[in-house]
Amino acid sequence: MLSQITSTDLFHRYYHLWIKVYKEGAVRKVTMDKYYMTYSWLVKLVPQLRLCEVNRVTYQQLLNDYAVYHERQTTMDFHHQLKGAIMDAVDDGLIERDPTRKAIIKGKTPTVKKKKYLNQFELHTLLINLNLQNKINWDWLIMLIAKTGIRFSEALAITPKDFDFSHQMLSISKTWDYKGSGGFLPTKNASSVRKIQIDWQTVIQFAELIKNLPSDKPIFLLKEKIYNSTINDILARHCRKANLPVISVHGLRHTHASLLLFAGVSIASVARRLGHASMTTTQKTYLHIIQELENKDVDLVMRSIAGLS
Repeated sequence: MLSQITSTDLFHRYYHLWIKVYKEGAVRKVTMDKYYMTYSWLVKLVPQLRLCEVNRVTYQQLLNDYAVYHERQTTMDFHHQLKGAIMDAVDDGLIERDPTRKAIIKGKTPTVKKKKYLNQFELHTLLINLNLQNKINWDWLIMLIAKTGIRFSEALAITPKDFDFSHQMLSISKTWDYKGSGGFLPTKNASSVRKIQIDWQTVIQFAELIKNLPSDKPIFLLKEKIYNSTINDILARHCRKANLPVISVHGLRHTHASLLLFAGVSIASVARRLGHASMTTTQKTYLHIIQELENKDVDLVMRSIAGLS
């Protein structure tokens, strides 16, 4: 396969083989899909580019052409997905020198982003407007994600035995393959296996709701096939009815994390609760909130110092 590639072979052919050799079976399907999407853009943008022609100028032009259709962050992701393959090609002598050195990342002007999370008052308004019946429905799923910050796939995989009501804990150790044919899957990463503290009200509610359900069956498997868009539509209807910004189910996770940070919970604790692989992920995701909190800290420091004179 890759050993038979020469410097005169097409760049996109090399990249396709590189994905198969180095990434197939080593990364999750969602990540593989991103690699193949990058490959499809190579075929579209540089169908005739050969490995020996990949230099700083041709690579920069490739990034520029990609950036015409994408925002800067997406172009950065494209660059990172290509760089691993390119560095291997350089090591193998197929490309003369690193063409990614000093690459300039451009991109379209970002579109106006929809609000990703609710504030505390808005979340309270949403929760009191949910239709929480005396048996499991999708509104209970919305409520649990809002109160725990768990991922949608993690919520779908929850079984009655994952609850430890006496210690007010919810164990997250698996996900549900809602994008595929169903069934349990491992968590996103090792850090995603965790125990989450839940409030006493949630304990009382779910203890009653699941008391007669099979201990090892997902409690939210209300249909044979469930789509993320279905829950997003239900959540959107609730938001509109309550005159709230429309957010997604994943936005409930952002809401949960944001409220914890504004409440003064440490980044380390928020990262553990969310199941992030590292605090860096949390910091990058919630940088705007962290900066806002730092500005408040500066004001507090200045007031404290001024009070010393």
